[in-house]
Amino acid sequence: MAIKLVAVDMDDTLLDGTLKVSPRTCEAIHKAHEQGVLVTIATGRMFSSAMPFAQELNMQTPIITYNGGMIRSAFTKEMLFHKTIAPNVADRIVALFHDKGWYLQSYINDELYVVERCEKAKYYEKMAGIPAIPLGEEFYSMSHEPTKMLALAQPHEILEIQKIINREFAGEVFAATSKPTYLELTHPSVNKGHALGLLAESLNISREEVMAIGDSNNDYPMIEYAGFGVAMGNASDRVKAVAQAVTAHNNAHGVAEAIEKYVLK
Repeated sequence: MAIKLVAVDMDDTLLDGTLKVSPRTCEAIHKAHEQGVLVTIATGRMFSSAMPFAQELNMQTPIITYNGGMIRSAFTKEMLFHKTIAPNVADRIVALFHDKGWYLQSYINDELYVVERCEKAKYYEKMAGIPAIPLGEEFYSMSHEPTKMLALAQPHEILEIQKIINREFAGEVFAATSKPTYLELTHPSVNKGHALGLLAESLNISREEVMAIGDSNNDYPMIEYAGFGVAMGNASDRVKAVAQAVTAHNNAHGVAEAIEKYVLK
Protein backbone atom coordinates (compact mmCIF):
# COMPACT_ATOMS: atom_id res chain seq x y z
CA MET A 1 0.00 0.00 0.00
CA ALA A 2 1.30 3.47 -0.89
CA ILE A 3 2.61 5.61 1.96
CA LYS A 4 0.53 8.76 2.56
CA LEU A 5 2.03 9.97 5.87
CA VAL A 6 5.64 9.90 7.08
CA ALA A 7 6.47 10.66 10.73
CA VAL A 8 10.13 11.39 11.46
CA ASP A 9 11.88 11.64 14.81
CA MET A 10 14.23 14.63 15.15
CA ASP A 11 17.34 14.05 17.26
CA ASP A 12 19.68 11.37 15.88
CA THR A 13 17.18 10.78 13.04
CA LEU A 14 16.13 13.84 11.00
CA LEU A 15 19.00 15.91 12.41
CA ASP A 16 22.65 15.06 11.85
CA GLY A 17 25.39 15.40 14.46
CA THR A 18 25.47 19.18 13.94
CA LEU A 19 21.70 19.41 14.66
CA LYS A 20 20.98 20.30 11.03
CA VAL A 21 18.81 18.75 8.31
CA SER A 22 21.03 17.79 5.37
CA PRO A 23 20.27 19.26 1.92
CA ARG A 24 19.59 15.75 0.59
CA THR A 25 17.02 15.14 3.34
CA CYS A 26 15.39 18.54 2.71
CA GLU A 27 15.13 17.63 -0.97
CA ALA A 28 13.60 14.20 -0.25
CA ILE A 29 10.95 15.75 2.02
CA HIS A 30 10.23 18.44 -0.59
CA LYS A 31 9.75 15.76 -3.29
CA ALA A 32 7.45 13.77 -1.00
CA HIS A 33 5.31 16.89 -0.49
CA GLU A 34 5.22 17.43 -4.27
CA GLN A 35 3.85 13.89 -4.66
CA GLY A 36 1.09 14.59 -2.12
CA VAL A 37 2.71 12.64 0.73
CA LEU A 38 2.42 14.31 4.12
CA VAL A 39 5.60 14.47 6.21
CA THR A 40 5.62 15.42 9.88
CA ILE A 41 7.93 15.50 12.88
CA ALA A 42 7.40 13.21 15.88
CA THR A 43 9.77 14.30 18.64
CA GLY A 44 10.30 14.37 22.37
CA ARG A 45 11.22 18.04 22.02
CA MET A 46 8.91 20.84 23.09
CA PHE A 47 6.74 22.46 20.43
CA SER A 48 8.69 25.74 20.36
CA SER A 49 11.95 23.81 19.80
CA ALA A 50 10.57 21.69 16.93
CA MET A 51 8.49 24.41 15.26
CA PRO A 52 11.35 26.20 13.38
CA PHE A 53 12.43 22.94 11.74
CA ALA A 54 8.84 22.11 10.71
CA GLN A 55 8.44 25.60 9.23
CA GLU A 56 11.77 25.35 7.40
CA LEU A 57 10.64 22.05 5.87
CA ASN A 58 7.16 23.45 5.09
CA MET A 59 5.39 20.77 7.14
CA GLN A 60 1.75 21.85 6.91
CA THR A 61 0.65 18.72 8.78
CA PRO A 62 0.44 19.15 12.59
CA ILE A 63 3.63 18.03 14.33
CA ILE A 64 3.90 15.59 17.23
CA THR A 65 5.92 17.00 20.14
CA TYR A 66 6.60 16.12 23.80
CA ASN A 67 6.72 12.41 22.89
CA GLY A 68 3.10 12.63 21.80
CA GLY A 69 1.88 14.92 24.58
CA MET A 70 1.08 17.70 22.10
CA ILE A 71 0.01 17.66 18.44
CA ARG A 72 -0.06 21.15 17.00
CA SER A 73 0.29 23.02 13.71
CA ALA A 74 3.67 24.70 13.26
CA PHE A 75 2.04 27.39 11.11
CA THR A 76 -1.43 28.16 12.52
CA LYS A 77 -0.51 27.01 16.09
CA GLU A 78 -3.87 25.19 16.20
CA MET A 79 -3.87 22.48 18.89
CA LEU A 80 -5.05 19.05 17.77
CA PHE A 81 -4.20 17.25 21.03
CA HIS A 82 -2.67 18.10 24.40
CA LYS A 83 -2.37 15.81 27.43
CA THR A 84 -0.57 16.70 30.67
CA ILE A 85 0.66 14.72 33.67
CA ALA A 86 -1.86 14.89 36.53
CA PRO A 87 -0.86 17.65 39.03
CA ASN A 88 -0.84 15.31 42.05
CA VAL A 89 1.41 12.85 40.18
CA ALA A 90 3.74 15.64 39.02
CA ASP A 91 4.02 16.97 42.58
CA ARG A 92 5.02 13.52 43.85
CA ILE A 93 7.62 13.16 41.06
CA VAL A 94 9.09 16.54 41.93
CA ALA A 95 9.25 15.54 45.62
CA LEU A 96 10.99 12.26 44.75
CA PHE A 97 13.60 14.01 42.60
CA HIS A 98 14.17 16.63 45.32
CA ASP A 99 14.59 13.90 47.94
CA LYS A 100 17.02 11.91 45.77
CA GLY A 101 18.98 14.93 44.55
CA TRP A 102 18.31 14.02 40.91
CA TYR A 103 18.17 16.62 38.11
CA LEU A 104 14.69 17.32 36.71
CA GLN A 105 13.22 19.86 34.31
CA SER A 106 9.54 20.51 33.71
CA TYR A 107 7.63 21.72 30.64
CA ILE A 108 4.49 23.73 31.37
CA ASN A 109 2.56 25.69 28.72
CA ASP A 110 5.48 25.20 26.30
CA GLU A 111 7.94 26.84 28.71
CA LEU A 112 11.01 25.08 30.13
CA TYR A 113 11.45 25.33 33.92
CA VAL A 114 14.55 24.33 35.89
CA VAL A 115 15.82 24.83 39.43
CA GLU A 116 18.96 26.60 38.23
CA ARG A 117 20.93 27.11 35.03
CA CYS A 118 23.48 24.44 35.92
CA GLU A 119 25.66 22.66 33.33
CA LYS A 120 22.88 20.17 32.49
CA ALA A 121 20.37 22.99 31.94
CA LYS A 122 22.83 24.97 29.81
CA TYR A 123 23.62 21.89 27.72
CA TYR A 124 19.91 21.31 27.11
CA GLU A 125 19.31 24.99 26.28
CA LYS A 126 22.02 24.84 23.63
CA MET A 127 20.69 21.59 22.12
CA ALA A 128 17.04 22.69 22.08
CA GLY A 129 17.62 26.34 21.25
CA ILE A 130 15.24 27.29 24.07
CA PRO A 131 16.01 29.42 27.16
CA ALA A 132 15.29 27.75 30.50
CA ILE A 133 13.47 29.62 33.26
CA PRO A 134 15.31 29.11 36.60
CA LEU A 135 13.02 29.12 39.64
CA GLY A 136 15.33 28.15 42.48
CA GLU A 137 13.61 26.35 45.35
CA GLU A 138 10.23 27.59 44.07
CA PHE A 139 10.54 24.84 41.43
CA TYR A 140 9.74 22.30 44.15
CA SER A 141 6.69 24.12 45.54
CA MET A 142 5.08 25.54 42.36
CA SER A 143 1.92 24.03 40.93
CA HIS A 144 2.99 21.51 38.28
CA GLU A 145 0.78 20.27 35.45
CA PRO A 146 3.51 19.54 32.90
CA THR A 147 3.18 18.24 29.38
CA LYS A 148 6.47 16.46 30.05
CA MET A 149 9.20 16.14 32.65
CA LEU A 150 12.78 15.20 31.80
CA ALA A 151 15.53 13.65 33.89
CA LEU A 152 19.14 14.08 32.73
CA ALA A 153 21.81 11.80 34.20
CA GLN A 154 24.54 9.33 33.31
CA PRO A 155 23.25 6.22 31.46
CA HIS A 156 23.55 3.89 34.47
CA GLU A 157 21.75 6.45 36.65
CA ILE A 158 18.98 6.88 34.07
CA LEU A 159 18.32 3.13 34.13
CA GLU A 160 18.08 3.23 37.92
CA ILE A 161 15.77 6.28 37.86
CA GLN A 162 13.58 4.60 35.24
CA LYS A 163 13.34 1.44 37.37
CA ILE A 164 12.25 3.47 40.42
CA ILE A 165 9.77 5.59 38.42
CA ASN A 166 8.21 2.48 36.87
CA ARG A 167 7.86 0.93 40.33
CA GLU A 168 6.63 4.00 42.23
CA PHE A 169 4.44 5.48 39.48
CA ALA A 170 3.16 2.40 37.66
CA GLY A 171 0.16 3.38 35.54
CA GLU A 172 0.59 7.06 36.44
CA VAL A 173 3.32 8.07 33.97
CA PHE A 174 4.94 6.74 30.80
CA ALA A 175 8.74 6.75 31.13
CA ALA A 176 10.92 6.31 28.04
CA THR A 177 14.55 6.95 27.19
CA SER A 178 15.17 9.13 24.13
CA LYS A 179 18.95 9.24 24.60
CA PRO A 180 21.05 7.15 27.02
CA THR A 181 21.17 10.23 29.30
CA TYR A 182 17.49 11.31 28.92
CA LEU A 183 14.43 9.89 30.66
CA GLU A 184 11.18 11.44 29.43
CA LEU A 185 8.06 11.34 31.61
CA THR A 186 4.57 11.92 30.20
CA HIS A 187 0.93 11.05 30.96
CA PRO A 188 0.55 7.24 30.92
CA SER A 189 -1.57 7.28 27.73
CA VAL A 190 0.95 9.48 25.91
CA ASN A 191 3.52 8.08 23.50
CA LYS A 192 4.50 8.68 19.87
CA GLY A 193 2.52 5.68 18.63
CA HIS A 194 -0.73 6.85 20.22
CA ALA A 195 -0.18 10.38 18.87
CA LEU A 196 0.62 9.13 15.38
CA GLY A 197 -2.59 7.10 15.42
CA LEU A 198 -4.61 10.17 16.42
CA LEU A 199 -2.96 12.27 13.71
CA ALA A 200 -3.47 9.64 11.00
CA GLU A 201 -7.12 9.23 12.00
CA SER A 202 -7.66 13.02 11.83
CA LEU A 203 -6.24 12.95 8.29
CA ASN A 204 -8.30 9.89 7.30
CA ILE A 205 -5.13 7.90 6.68
CA SER A 206 -4.99 4.22 7.59
CA ARG A 207 -2.26 2.66 9.69
CA GLU A 208 -1.03 0.73 6.64
CA GLU A 209 -0.42 4.03 4.82
CA VAL A 210 1.87 5.39 7.55
CA MET A 211 5.67 5.20 7.68
CA ALA A 212 7.55 6.08 10.87
CA ILE A 213 11.31 6.62 11.14
CA GLY A 214 13.25 6.71 14.42
CA ASP A 215 16.19 5.53 16.46
CA SER A 216 15.44 5.53 20.20
CA ASN A 217 13.27 3.63 22.63
CA ASN A 218 10.74 6.49 22.74
CA ASP A 219 10.30 5.89 18.96
CA TYR A 220 9.44 2.23 19.53
CA PRO A 221 5.65 2.80 19.93
CA MET A 222 5.30 4.73 16.66
CA ILE A 223 7.47 2.31 14.68
CA GLU A 224 5.36 -0.51 16.10
CA TYR A 225 2.15 1.39 15.18
CA ALA A 226 3.13 2.32 11.63
CA GLY A 227 2.28 0.05 8.75
CA PHE A 228 5.91 0.47 7.70
CA GLY A 229 8.43 1.17 10.46
CA VAL A 230 11.99 2.20 9.62
CA ALA A 231 14.88 2.13 12.10
CA MET A 232 17.90 4.35 11.63
CA GLY A 233 21.28 2.69 11.18
CA ASN A 234 22.19 4.18 14.59
CA ALA A 235 18.98 2.90 16.21
CA SER A 236 18.85 0.75 19.31
CA ASP A 237 18.59 -3.01 18.77
CA ARG A 238 15.10 -2.94 20.30
CA VAL A 239 13.90 -0.44 17.67
CA LYS A 240 15.59 -2.34 14.84
CA ALA A 241 13.85 -5.52 15.96
CA VAL A 242 10.35 -4.06 15.57
CA ALA A 243 11.02 -2.18 12.29
CA GLN A 244 10.29 -3.49 8.80
CA ALA A 245 13.49 -1.92 7.44
CA VAL A 246 16.77 -0.36 8.57
CA THR A 247 18.11 2.72 6.81
CA ALA A 248 21.44 4.55 6.99
CA HIS A 249 22.90 6.43 9.98
CA ASN A 250 21.61 9.93 10.81
CA ASN A 251 24.98 11.31 9.68
CA ALA A 252 24.61 9.46 6.36
CA HIS A 253 21.22 10.83 5.23
CA GLY A 254 19.23 7.90 6.64
CA VAL A 255 15.87 9.71 6.49
CA ALA A 256 16.47 10.78 2.89
CA GLU A 257 17.42 7.22 1.95
CA ALA A 258 14.22 5.84 3.50
CA ILE A 259 11.98 8.39 1.77
CA GLU A 260 13.74 7.90 -1.58
CA LYS A 261 13.51 4.12 -1.32
CA TYR A 262 10.03 3.55 0.12
CA VAL A 263 7.99 6.68 -0.62
CA LEU A 264 9.05 8.47 -3.81
CA LYS A 265 7.69 7.16 -7.06
